[in-house]
Amino acid sequence: MIKRKRAGGSRSMVRKVEKALRIAVAKTIEEHRLSGDPIVVWKNGRVIKIPASQLPRAKAGRRHGVSA
Repeated sequence: MIKRKRAGGSRSMVRKVEKALRIAVAKTIEEHRLSGDPIVVWKNGRVIKIPASQLPRAKAGRRHGVSA
């Protein structure tokens, strides 16, 4: 018989996945900012290219392994 985890356990997994995605996005934005490559996003039904010069800097202490 297969035991299923309670619903409360899946909330914890969702939080872990969301945290991992936030870290990955922050790292990617920082890497693009440092390399000078633009970020491409979908906004209001259109593809928008954001130049690296307009990308926000990583907050101090939250660089997630990206070296300057």
